[in-house]
Amino acid sequence: MRKEESLTTQKPTLPQILAETCKIGIIQSNLVPMLAGLTLALYTYQISLFEKLPEMLFALIGSIFVMGAAGAFNNLYDRDIDSIMERTKNRPTVTGAIKPKTVLWLGICMSILGIAALAFTTPLAAFLGFLGLFFYVVPYTMWSKRRTIYNTEIGSISGAMPPLIGWAAVHPDVTHPAILGLFVISIIWQMPHFYAIAIRKHDEYKAAKVPMLPVVKGVKRAYIQTNIYLIILIAASFLFGPLSLGLMLVALLLSVLWLMLSIFGYKKMDSEKWAKSMFLYSLFHMTILFSTVIIYSLVGILFHL
Repeated sequence: MRKEESLTTQKPTLPQILAETCKIGIIQSNLVPMLAGLTLALYTYQISLFEKLPEMLFALIGSIFVMGAAGAFNNLYDRDIDSIMERTKNRPTVTGAIKPKTVLWLGICMSILGIAALAFTTPLAAFLGFLGLFFYVVPYTMWSKRRTIYNTEIGSISGAMPPLIGWAAVHPDVTHPAILGLFVISIIWQMPHFYAIAIRKHDEYKAAKVPMLPVVKGVKRAYIQTNIYLIILIAASFLFGPLSLGLMLVALLLSVLWLMLSIFGYKKMDSEKWAKSMFLYSLFHMTILFSTVIIYSLVGILFHL
């Protein structure tokens, strides 16, 4: 028992503090959509992996730094409400393991390095990186998160930037239907995902006075809006059609199954179980879709399909 207690009271190491301050988990999960956008551009324009190796490296480094900066700024600004919520109360910015001034300089330095790295790919990628960072910090973190039930919708814009950045790093034109499809899906996916989290963490969000839709308007309103977004997600799947029938069918099937789970699950489960099933499926949806895009694109590039 004493050994367990000593382990829990150990001070976090500097790498652990930096990883939590920059939200390493979110960085890792957002790199997958970035790589999906990047590989999809390579496949669409039949560009060799070796031809764009420097751009791929700078896109990876730049994305990591920009995402890390966004996480640092968010943790810095939100440390008052993070101290109230159970899942965030142990963040280094709350416990004092890292000083606010240090976090500020960390965010500034990572922003500069990240945007500079993306600029070595294309100016558009650097601009999209800046745009994603700006939207996450100012319209979302500093304004809408504490003021409106549409905070998730506003924050979703920055959350959907990674695939655009990946595509733009390889090809400086993001008007192709396939990347627009990936972008729209990345936006829409976030509402059912975060509504489900808000239902499960209802009391924490209420205590912190964060006006998440299910907390303010109730589960039924969240259910209705979730279904509307899932219908839009189904429609967005057809944007893959001009590039690949296979990708379109995968996206379509995943979205239809999600809508069915939402409708039938809501009728048969209590709100807690429904929210949990929706949350888990959202992770399944993202993993399968983006993994399919990456694998499909890489196979197409390597075998010239």
